[in-house]
Amino acid sequence: MRIIGAVLEQSGAEPPFASSHPFTVGPLELDPPGPGEILVRIEAAGVCHSDLSVVDGNRVRPTPMLLGHEAAGIVEKLGDGVDDLPLGTRVVMTFLPRCGDCPECATDGRLPCRVGSAANNEGTLVGGGIRLHRGGSDAAAPEAVNHHLGVSGFASHAVVSRTSVVPVDADVPAEIAALLGCAVLTGGGAVINAGTPAPGSRVIVVGLGGVGMAALLVAVALGLEVIGVDAVPAKLELAREFGASAAHGPAEAAEAGLTAPLVIEAAGSARAFETALALTAPGGTTVTVGLPAPDARASVSPLLLTAQARTIIGSYLGSAVPSRDIPRYVELWRSGKLPLERLVSSHVRLDDLDAAMDRLAAGGELRQLITFP
Repeated sequence: MRIIGAVLEQSGAEPPFASSHPFTVGPLELDPPGPGEILVRIEAAGVCHSDLSVVDGNRVRPTPMLLGHEAAGIVEKLGDGVDDLPLGTRVVMTFLPRCGDCPECATDGRLPCRVGSAANNEGTLVGGGIRLHRGGSDAAAPEAVNHHLGVSGFASHAVVSRTSVVPVDADVPAEIAALLGCAVLTGGGAVINAGTPAPGSRVIVVGLGGVGMAALLVAVALGLEVIGVDAVPAKLELAREFGASAAHGPAEAAEAGLTAPLVIEAAGSARAFETALALTAPGGTTVTVGLPAPDARASVSPLLLTAQARTIIGSYLGSAVPSRDIPRYVELWRSGKLPLERLVSSHVRLDDLDAAMDRLAAGGELRQLITFP
């Protein structure tokens, strides 16, 4: 079938992206779903820093690639072997498919699936191969377009593995469902799965983008005392509005001597990681979910870790098992304790992605959402 999508032609474009135009929005051909796959009509897709990391070259992925990994939509067609999703079901699309058979899948979310990770790195679906193509004629074969993290949600439709989606009830709006697939799984999971805070304890969140604010909202929903830390003053005000008991710039937090038994780093930079470590109380845990540049390096004192019995935990996708965790977040949202709609900072069109990446890089956005009619 013919679809419309936003293809990243090459990583490492020069900012501002509104001038260098790394995306091409246009028609593509989408193959029907193969065995174990489904066709989803995309309703909403979030613009995440992990997308930006491919655009600016910090994450090496094969191009051309149809980006977008945080999305939700409606099931329109089933491949062979898929018999547990009625047509018309709304699904959350997640960016790490799980085969269920490798040793990593047996770690209860602690480690990413080996098979799913390999497919993501290669730009294929977890079942193998590519379903996206463009161009072609009688004299030339069509060009393959790589999948982004098994989703490729910056398009009107996507073919994905059944293991890449989690169904939700119809009362969950598409814009909320989309956020569940990355921002909430990652940020919320950093608190619930990796951090496992004691009831009523203090949590500090360093980096108040979409993932960090999701972590903050989930922590508030759990009745924890939350302090936000970010270098952007506007985000500090938002953190207070979202329920943080306090919010500070990094230097101000350090000067005040603030510490917590659990600190979440969600900024994706070496400096933010060092800040998070410095704010962690003796005996406490630093959970890092940000994805810095591959060559980024941070300074850590091994003596401090030993003498103060500190723990550092890396958490990919919030150490989540999506089929287990997404229903929990839905119930928190449904009860009114988790106002996820507040994470949506603006709406953008598919043909505005270049400028949307600039705004994301500038640090002023939480979640920009693309919605499809």
